[in-house]
Amino acid sequence: MSDQDRIVSQTRSEFGKGAARRIRRAGNIPAVMYGHGAAPVHLTLPGHQTMLAVKGANALLSLSIDGAEQLALVKDIQRDPIKPIIEHIDLVVVRRGEKVTVDIPVTTVGTAGPETVVTVENQTLEVLAEATSIPEAIEVDIEGAQAGTQILAGQVTLPAGVTLEGDPELLIVNITAAITAEAHEAELAEAEADAGIAKDASEADSEDAG
Repeated sequence: MSDQDRIVSQTRSEFGKGAARRIRRAGNIPAVMYGHGAAPVHLTLPGHQTMLAVKGANALLSLSIDGAEQLALVKDIQRDPIKPIIEHIDLVVVRRGEKVTVDIPVTTVGTAGPETVVTVENQTLEVLAEATSIPEAIEVDIEGAQAGTQILAGQVTLPAGVTLEGDPELLIVNITAAITAEAHEAELAEAEADAGIAKDASEADSEDAG
């Protein structure tokens, strides 16, 4: 990574909500880094640069901590529920060549067969990948797939060097038949008929009560 990609951060000795608020008021982000059996390290990260760096899932950060270089994987981001602010980041120490277990977003490519509905039942896949080569997404090819097709985790083609960690029987993509206009109208008519019956019964009860 270039110097432009490196995030200069500082260790901190002040903890608690008050300290975190002061860090955020200064335009920075409080963070904690742990892993490899070392004691947790509390950090202050530059706000704007860090927000740009963690836009994607499983962001890998190159940190300069008090002059020492360290790679860290973003494990959790706590965001303000209203304002576009990151309140806290959890990081885990990683080393080049090390493999880590991560959840990768799933995306479909291609177009399924006519009159089908494509549903991504699980939005991520749990995989084992090198920390420095984590794919941004796992592509699932649905080109020409017909209604009734179900693609399980174990059937998904993974990038080189990436292996499945989760349940191979987990349903990822489900392709079903689209409802026809006639069937849709029939369902509406049936629903309206049921509602009419319920309405008639309700009116009858009101008359009896009167």
